[in-house]
Amino acid sequence: MTDTTETGPVLTADGTPLKKKLAQALFLSRLRAFGLVAPLLLFIIVSFIIPILSLLWRGVENDTYAVAMPATTEMLATWDGASEPTEDMYAALVADLMLAREDKSIGRVATRVNREVSGTRSMFTKSARKAKKLEPPFRAALLDIDEDWGSLEVWGAMKIASQTYSPAFYAAALDAQYNPDGSFERLAENKRIYVYLFIKTMLISLTVTLACLALGYPVAWLLANLPTRTSNLLMILVLLPFWTSLLVRTTAWIAMLQSQGVLNNIFVWLGITSDDARFSLIYNMTGTIIAMTHILLPFMVLPLFSVMKSIPPTYVRAAKSMGANDWTAFWRVYFPGTVPGIGAGALLVFILSIGYYITPALVGGQDGQLISNFIAFHMQKSLNWSLAAALGGILLVIVLGFYWLYDKVVGIDNMKMG
Repeated sequence: MTDTTETGPVLTADGTPLKKKLAQALFLSRLRAFGLVAPLLLFIIVSFIIPILSLLWRGVENDTYAVAMPATTEMLATWDGASEPTEDMYAALVADLMLAREDKSIGRVATRVNREVSGTRSMFTKSARKAKKLEPPFRAALLDIDEDWGSLEVWGAMKIASQTYSPAFYAAALDAQYNPDGSFERLAENKRIYVYLFIKTMLISLTVTLACLALGYPVAWLLANLPTRTSNLLMILVLLPFWTSLLVRTTAWIAMLQSQGVLNNIFVWLGITSDDARFSLIYNMTGTIIAMTHILLPFMVLPLFSVMKSIPPTYVRAAKSMGANDWTAFWRVYFPGTVPGIGAGALLVFILSIGYYITPALVGGQDGQLISNFIAFHMQKSLNWSLAAALGGILLVIVLGFYWLYDKVVGIDNMKMG
């Protein structure tokens, strides 16, 4: 079919070409559809996308030193990082210390440099208090206050801090050090923290996902195959945790898992262990896995149930009528139909567990902490937002990497919630 005839283009009743009329109608339809989703899109951009991009940007941008110490920043920009600092650089430093003291920004400056070389905060604040009384030569005057002013390590830290845009925080998040000459080197083994935490977070998330699958699959199968009345009752029990505060559920696990708690008392009563050798189930990785598995289990059960409910029971009966035993009918006929639900539940549980914070903080102790707990620590206590942003950015990349891998192996189109 075409929009033209032998005598010319096909026209509508008002004389408009049919092709133009169809394009106008399609445009108006798309405009109405966009108008309907525009409020939600705006809300997502303002409350979700912009904050995430701002946080990621904070991981490479920090102008604390550059704004408060302009003269030194200008000098350090041309310094090679290896030669001895000149008298002009010391003079600029004294001028900046006086300026930072007057506008009360010396604390932020000292903290910024201290994040590169620990122990320098007191040196900056002490020197700033005495800066007005210093006289040339400024190098000798500053060395009289603290001999570390002659250290190339300190000046190198100042050079890194003076850079508004720097990969230093992302390097620190990967247990590496960014040097003044632009190179990277790995930290000493006893200072490597975050890579191990990322790996541990991945392993705990994977363990929780597999545990939820092992526990949730039979429950979802019962929900999908039992009579409706019984299934509805069991579904209420599955949804019941959602009606209880997460904090209350986590606190309940503390009472359950402690050495004098319910589980240990049951183990002693059953003779599994003695009263003097109770299991350590709390404030470690074991407690984190148990509590997270319980809390995230419904997120595995619900997608599995919705997919299993859509599988006709006649499929299994047909397989058995053709000679398949129970296991063959399940594995060859029923299980493949539940794979989309497994993928949806596993992806949902894994992504939720990889960024979990409250439960590991309460029941994990030092051994059960995840990377999210350290992100919260730097945001709330150490106030090192740039490092927190770098850790969050790396975690986001890891999650997107797993999502991409899932799409390549399973296919995101095969994921179903029902």
